[in-house]
Amino acid sequence: MSPESAPSRFTPAELQQFGRDGYVVVRGLAPEALQTRMLEVAKAHLAAATAPVEFEVDVRYPGAPASPEAPGGRTVRRLLQACARDPVFREWATSSGLASHLAQLLGPGLELSQAHHNCVMTKDPRYSSLTNWHRDIRYWSFERPELVSVWLALGRERFENGCLLVLPGSHAMDFQPEQLDSAQFLRTDVEANRELLARQVAVELDPGDVLFFHCRLLHAAGHNQTAQTKFSVVHTYRAADNPPLAGSRSAAVPDIPLQI
Repeated sequence: MSPESAPSRFTPAELQQFGRDGYVVVRGLAPEALQTRMLEVAKAHLAAATAPVEFEVDVRYPGAPASPEAPGGRTVRRLLQACARDPVFREWATSSGLASHLAQLLGPGLELSQAHHNCVMTKDPRYSSLTNWHRDIRYWSFERPELVSVWLALGRERFENGCLLVLPGSHAMDFQPEQLDSAQFLRTDVEANRELLARQVAVELDPGDVLFFHCRLLHAAGHNQTAQTKFSVVHTYRAADNPPLAGSRSAAVPDIPLQI
């Protein structure tokens, strides 16, 4: 889909899907020229490990290197602080195309969180780790658990290279303590979760496609089994009347107001 034909608002069916499933994909939302610029910057910063970054060893997920000295120990997982990293990321994150969609989900007063996501996710083909089933809100602190994350694919995202997996409708579910582990990841070894896990969906994207998902949606990701690094740009948004709690990590960096 060309930038000229990309939709500026969700359709009624897309809004219904987001409410029901907790996520929706808009195809071809990001202009190709903007994608190209973001990918060029991301590749250059990945090659130089331009700070601030998060390494695979830092997250301690399954399959991550055991230490910085281990093979792959200096593999970058995230290029952090995207909006301050290069103007091209802020241009995308505050673009009118995004704002008009987000206003339908969160209302006309919008703020971009710089404390959460606000990064380029990279998935290395050799040392990428698994991401277990989790909800992002588990470590965020806002007045209400009503935030939306926006995931932009800068290349093809398929199951084989570790695309995002989601559990439709999980954003509206409550869980018993025994269904989660001590870090609030969904347990895959308990009977109560098996039916839900059987409904998982692989969100396969092409360059320029955008996934909008609720902060309570359970999601995961697998290994990159291809020969190419995968790049995704991720930002998170809230309503202006849903501020981060004072003194929390969520309030550590000022948010950015969006213009509709």
